[in-house]
Amino acid sequence: MNDMGISQFKSHAAEVLIRLAKTQENIIITRRGKPLARIIPYHDADKTPKPGKLANTLIFEKDIVSPLGKEMWDACK
Repeated sequence: MNDMGISQFKSHAAEVLIRLAKTQENIIITRRGKPLARIIPYHDADKTPKPGKLANTLIFEKDIVSPLGKEMWDACK
């Protein structure tokens, strides 16, 4: 379901919203073929990944040359 006329949406709004919540798809409401609004499913903020959540999972080396060795580092340039 990509787009729907406003009159059809008004008469079937509850059914359309329930279907969108189940399928997680978007719908564009149109009036005379021109887009008026986009309806997107609600996403719970607690279930979406938060920025910085993986910040403590990476290890940062202060010296990036020594694991390869000076010769390999120069060859990789």
